[in-house]
Amino acid sequence: MAIKKLFYKGISGISVGLMLSACGGGSQTSDPDPSASSITLPVNVRDALLAPMSSLTQELNDSIAYMYSEEKLAKELYLNIYEHQSVIQLKNIATNSEVKHTEAVNQLAAKYDLNITKYPDTEPPYLLADIEKYGSGVYPVEPIQELYDNLYDKGIASQKNALEVGCIVEVTDINDLDAYIVQAEASSATDVLEIFEWLRNGSYKHYWAFDKGLKDMNIVEGCCSIGELEGVNYCHPEYPKN
Repeated sequence: MAIKKLFYKGISGISVGLMLSACGGGSQTSDPDPSASSITLPVNVRDALLAPMSSLTQELNDSIAYMYSEEKLAKELYLNIYEHQSVIQLKNIATNSEVKHTEAVNQLAAKYDLNITKYPDTEPPYLLADIEKYGSGVYPVEPIQELYDNLYDKGIASQKNALEVGCIVEVTDINDLDAYIVQAEASSATDVLEIFEWLRNGSYKHYWAFDKGLKDMNIVEGCCSIGELEGVNYCHPEYPKN
């Protein structure tokens, strides 16, 4: 880890998508995603990935691994439902934002050499070959797989359902990130905190995009029309809108 820490300090300005080098135990971290070089992450996210490594608890390691699958779900679920229901919000959010969210968490896991394909076992190494085994709609985290399967079946049924799926996914992301941000703050992991807060801000915007889509269909209450399901409230007028 000491070698990797020095490596990160010395490569400021290099494309983050190409910066990650092999690290012990046969890790393959040269490029976590073959398309990474075409994904431009925001400056604050690139800076966080290049920042010195924080001391992470096992709980926070697990949260990074879990969040990778959760962001991957958002991207793939929206695109796969879009093939059946041409709801423009799904396509725009997936292609403009979720690809970046997934890649940012992917590179964060690579930075800390976390195994994100054998959850909850996050012990090194990070292996690109293992990640590539998981195609669209397939996840190493059982709760995420169940969520995908259930929401895909719901979303392909109608445009209204597709928009409701978007509301549900974004609230799920925000609820999880609320907890993970507390973990990052407790660990003084400023790099992880920066990325998690960026993800949450994106989810706020996406929630309101899906809410507007429902209202445009004369669903007056938007996402709030979903109400509460299995103890989770999907009505959140308090979310920031900007």
